Amino acid sequence: MKIKEKVYEYLKAIPKGKVVTYGQIAEYLGNKQFARAVGNILHNNPDEDKYPCYKVVDSKGNLSKHFAFGGIEKQKEKLEKEGIVVKKYKVDLNKYKKEN
Repeated sequence: MKIKEKVYEYLKAIPKGKVVTYGQIAEYLGNKQFARAVGNILHNNPDEDKYPCYKVVDSKGNLSKHFAFGGIEKQKEKLEKEGIVVKKYKVDLNKYKKEN
């Protein structure tokens, strides 16, 4: 399975009401250095409904300023629909981060 396919499969396994970081996905792929590559893959997501990239935040819980499907406001809206509290475009990773 290609790296891109692994990233998209990982996205589908994120439970409702949880988020992951770029670094978590990179670790899943076997190399923490892949975090930037993960961001590039997510930016080219072919189907936001099938592969919920809005559930990916940075290592501090910040939303993406360049969210590919409508910008940061759209990402915030999608997260809030799942019951995730977003304050100043940031989520509490202690509360909402998916454990590996």
